[in-house]
Amino acid sequence: MLRLESETGWWLVTHQDHARLAGAFAQAWGNERFLPPEPRKNVLLGIRCHDDGWAARDLEPQITREGKPSAFSTDLVGKYSAFEEIDLEDYLAVRERAVRLMAEQDAYAGLLVSMHTYNLLTERADRSTIRPELAPLLDSFLATQEELQKELLGRSRSGGFSQDETSDIRVRDHFRLLQATDNLSLLSCVGYQQPATLPHQLPLRDGTYTQVGVEPVDERCFRLDPYPFAESPIIVQFPARHVEGKVFRTAADLQAKFTSAPISYLNVQLTA
Repeated sequence: MLRLESETGWWLVTHQDHARLAGAFAQAWGNERFLPPEPRKNVLLGIRCHDDGWAARDLEPQITREGKPSAFSTDLVGKYSAFEEIDLEDYLAVRERAVRLMAEQDAYAGLLVSMHTYNLLTERADRSTIRPELAPLLDSFLATQEELQKELLGRSRSGGFSQDETSDIRVRDHFRLLQATDNLSLLSCVGYQQPATLPHQLPLRDGTYTQVGVEPVDERCFRLDPYPFAESPIIVQFPARHVEGKVFRTAADLQAKFTSAPISYLNVQLTA
């Protein structure tokens, strides 16, 4: 779950809907400077569905120790350290399910989701926040993902793609696109209001790479430099539910309000 504070409560966005927003950004990605993804169908599928493993869990949102919705927020942008706030075994099961669901459908897309998951739990994770007795569980999960990536890459290379499409460089570029559009979706869903930079150097048509800066100019309106889309501005909608109240006595209280809340649609605008 992702949360955006309002005057009277919270806008809550599911992981699946956040991923669909990332997929919409990836679908629009590419112009005279920025290289669009190819194989397009497989890359867009992986980005659009990279959080499908969260579907069941997001139906029952939980609360933090302070009674706020337990969700990704502006406080966590650029961080991935709160292992003390989660049940690690349950969390890894959700992450494993997201990878497995995608890998069973499409090896190339599954490879990208596994790489994304691995990166979250290595380069972007703070192991000091995990209890020492749980470290072997995390390490075993990561080792399994490494082996799975080798298998999925092999399946992709024998699956009718061109040599360029399954090269190490191109796969890395598509993983980076997933990371970038995922991050841009997170900034949008939580209404981030500080300058940011999308993760990783991203590929250009001339064979070079560049990072993309993100500057908030209004509510859920961001200026990107350099601009990676063909049209400016682009406006994309994403679904969210509004729950009244800033803190909740129990998770059941939050769940009741979330379930009964109508689905609304919020806009995000990206401009050159």
